[in-house]
Amino acid sequence: MTTSSAANTSAALSIEHQKIVAIGGGHGLGRVLAALSHLGEQATGIVTTTDNGGSTGRIRQCQGGIAWGDMRNCINQLITTPSIGSMLFEYRFRGNGELDGHNLGNLMLTALDNLSVRPLDAINLIRDMLNVDTHILPMSEHAADLSAIDAKGNLTRGEVCVDELDAVPRRLFVEPNVPATQEAVDAILAADLVLLGPGSFLTSVMPPLLLNGIGKALSQTKGQVVFITNLAQEPGPAGLMTLEEMLVWLERAMDGRPIDRVLTAYQKDADQISRPVTVTELASKNHEWRHDRELLKQAIERLLIAG
Repeated sequence: MTTSSAANTSAALSIEHQKIVAIGGGHGLGRVLAALSHLGEQATGIVTTTDNGGSTGRIRQCQGGIAWGDMRNCINQLITTPSIGSMLFEYRFRGNGELDGHNLGNLMLTALDNLSVRPLDAINLIRDMLNVDTHILPMSEHAADLSAIDAKGNLTRGEVCVDELDAVPRRLFVEPNVPATQEAVDAILAADLVLLGPGSFLTSVMPPLLLNGIGKALSQTKGQVVFITNLAQEPGPAGLMTLEEMLVWLERAMDGRPIDRVLTAYQKDADQISRPVTVTELASKNHEWRHDRELLKQAIERLLIAG
């Protein structure tokens, strides 16, 4: 074996034993977790649970509880072997009745939650059923909503309404002030690498950090904290923010702990901040606005090797 081959093998073995936590929601977190799926239980996703739109929002209106949609999406992207179970989990009802638009996975998680002691038990039952090794943790197991206060002091409640604001809010918070899931806090403290984003900045990336337990854990973790930027400008108020403003919001939520590195596909992002930046190809060839799983995997592995 050549020296370079031995080094590559050693680096690969080292990566497989490192713990990675990815925080966010929606399709962005799902793509990151899919890129980390080869790490199995060494990877953990901490998922935003404040969504109040679509099927998730309708279920919350009549049943209460946390938002299941983003967790369902993450699990869907981690399914490697299609089965009847995975097809059922992804099934969406169509028609004119009350079930129209509902996702069966959301309903299954809600039913299991009603039968379980903890929402996390429901998630783990689905993970076992669909052979998903990656840990999926809700940011909190208690129902809460995202709210914002604008520059004039007006209050906006609900994730959907926050995304419809025509200006960047002055303040963002989760109400009520629910506790973070303890397993999420523990995972962050034990992580070698924590990934924030990509995804909707105000409504997917920020909400978990607004919980005291998660914000404090991020300030204390010895792992490097990396922010992954989006590939396209967001609609809504987050699209009006500069990259520097986003970093300030993140660092404020982490008690002033600096972001260790920004991972981006564009040199223009690196040019506008005076922070450590890695610029590399990340976009899918089929959808320029979507991160490519293999390219993400390679970029994350380089971050781990570099330390």
